[in-house]
Amino acid sequence: MNLPEIKKLIEIFNTSSQITRLSLKQDNFELKLDKTPSTAPAIPQATHQATMQTAVQAPAQPQIHTPAPQSAPATPESSAGKSGDFITSPMVGTFYHRPSPDADPYVKVGDVIKKGQTIGIIEAMKIMNEIEAEFDCKILSIETGDGQPVEYGSHLIKVEKV
Repeated sequence: MNLPEIKKLIEIFNTSSQITRLSLKQDNFELKLDKTPSTAPAIPQATHQATMQTAVQAPAQPQIHTPAPQSAPATPESSAGKSGDFITSPMVGTFYHRPSPDADPYVKVGDVIKKGQTIGIIEAMKIMNEIEAEFDCKILSIETGDGQPVEYGSHLIKVEKV
């Protein structure tokens, strides 16, 4: 399924008063649309492979649901209003805690790490970019779930400088 077909499908979905949910699966492509109110922004996503996602900006109401990440991300309320030091995302992409799905995570809560140690990777444009600690620190919490999309400046890990 290509972008014009997805846009046409979303347009039809938006204008139809009888359809409130739509789910479409074709080969390695899955699309789910839902008109029920939500506080999350509407971002349709097409999944071609487990590690590759293509996002398309959608008109107002439809929202596409994707499977939950392997580990639960921290809720926005958990980091809002809390001060502290964070390792933040230097780019837009998908954050991964481990080098491969069956490998151990780079860091865990409670680990003390050194400056330059890899804390995770961000996939951007099919390139895996290692994210390193900028200072010696102790991991207090992991703020972003494995496989979670991140933006520039997103809090990845809450740390305490040592």
